[in-house]
Amino acid sequence: MKSPQEVAAIIRRLKELYPDAACSLDYGKDYELLFSVRLAAQCTDARVNQVTPALFARFPTLEAFAAASPEEVGEYVRSCGFWRAKARDIVASAQMLLSDFGGRVPDNMEDLLRLPGVGRKTANLILGDVYGQAGYVCDTHCIRITGLLGLTDGSKDPLKVEQQLRACIPPEESSNFCHRMVLHGRAVCVARRPDCAGCTLRDLCDYGKTVREP
Repeated sequence: MKSPQEVAAIIRRLKELYPDAACSLDYGKDYELLFSVRLAAQCTDARVNQVTPALFARFPTLEAFAAASPEEVGEYVRSCGFWRAKARDIVASAQMLLSDFGGRVPDNMEDLLRLPGVGRKTANLILGDVYGQAGYVCDTHCIRITGLLGLTDGSKDPLKVEQQLRACIPPEESSNFCHRMVLHGRAVCVARRPDCAGCTLRDLCDYGKTVREP
């Protein structure tokens, strides 16, 4: 595992590489981010951003979503895959937000996990991006790259990775750190062929140190 000094160096370099790291999903309201994250499951953020403008225009309020049928919502999200389940969760979540939470997306993990289709990854994203709380979003990029770096023990279990990151990444850095992991995974540390030679984190990366130059 990394020393506090090495962790700080990793965070600093990631900030230099990706100074404007933020969620890549487009949204204007808290529940729009919640629904967009649900649509992004096994789908690209780019595709979700193509779909949501028409979706949010057709259903401009939480009340409109709650009154809609899953079939009607589904017509707007078919291209996101698994659209029936996603549309059903969106409508049910809208209804629960109105009936149980006064029309606001909850600001705590326990209540967020009550919402249909919401797991810890989504809840952490909401906590970090909407409420500025600690948000350790352990998606596939974050899980893989933090394991390679040696920030975690290489576990593929999202909850274990989250727990290990909580032990080394300061809460105030957590949300943007995870967003930077995604950007780094797309640009440099690509799953199939990581560019270790061109990675500025190589000297701090347990895996990168083992890779020989071509």
